[in-house]
Amino acid sequence: MVVADNASADDSVAIARAAADTLPVRVVQVGRNAGYAAAVNAGVAALDLDGLDAICVLNPDCRLRPGSLARLAAALRGRVGIAVPKLVNPDGSLQPSLRRMPTVGRAFAEALIGGRLAGRVARLGELVTDPREYERPGPAVWATGAAMLVATDLIREIGDWDESFLLYSEETEYALRAADHGWTLWYEPAAVAEHIGGASGVDPRLASLLVVNKVRLFARRHGPVASAAYFLAVALGEALRALAGRRTSRAAIAALVLPSRRVRTLAG
Repeated sequence: MVVADNASADDSVAIARAAADTLPVRVVQVGRNAGYAAAVNAGVAALDLDGLDAICVLNPDCRLRPGSLARLAAALRGRVGIAVPKLVNPDGSLQPSLRRMPTVGRAFAEALIGGRLAGRVARLGELVTDPREYERPGPAVWATGAAMLVATDLIREIGDWDESFLLYSEETEYALRAADHGWTLWYEPAAVAEHIGGASGVDPRLASLLVVNKVRLFARRHGPVASAAYFLAVALGEALRALAGRRTSRAAIAALVLPSRRVRTLAG
């Protein structure tokens, strides 16, 4: 086990090092809060991939249910390069984590009626919100990166995670890049991870980073016309919610239209 530490200010490093007395734990200190992708890359770089079939990438706010790793490992066959579990909240309720391909149409649908409703109505939304779709295994376009098992063959082929995404959209970029190379992401509901999460829903700076990064990623993969339409759709949605008084949306719309308001570094 490798613990990648992004300059934490609590007892994380001491706890991990104490665990090394009885468990095969190593601590890699990144030296600064360089973001999720950078921490993943640092953790992977500390491992010798020879002889390893896969690497489990796990958020610090996740807890895997017993047997989940074995079930995810069984899903990695052929060109299935990423396996993800069912995510649940601490109270056991479903945490929607699967996504459809980002499109301009879906961005407008989410702007007008909200992501959760759009995800249930004729597959209009990017976020999959129908609980029935979380009861059966199968391929997905991308999924929340809080917990995933990644085949080492995929890692060797497509390389590192993109560290330009400090937080949010880094797992999207990685999954879409894997698909570009012919790899599949597989959802396995028999594997379950409890995930606390939720900071982007209450922290204006993180919310703005999430919105800006998904617009950046779309623009990277599409032409100027589609990218401009996607920007307008996302901006419309955030503006409507800002007018309704949502603080996170006010921060997001400011970051979208004013580059000087964008988050470029993370606090320690």
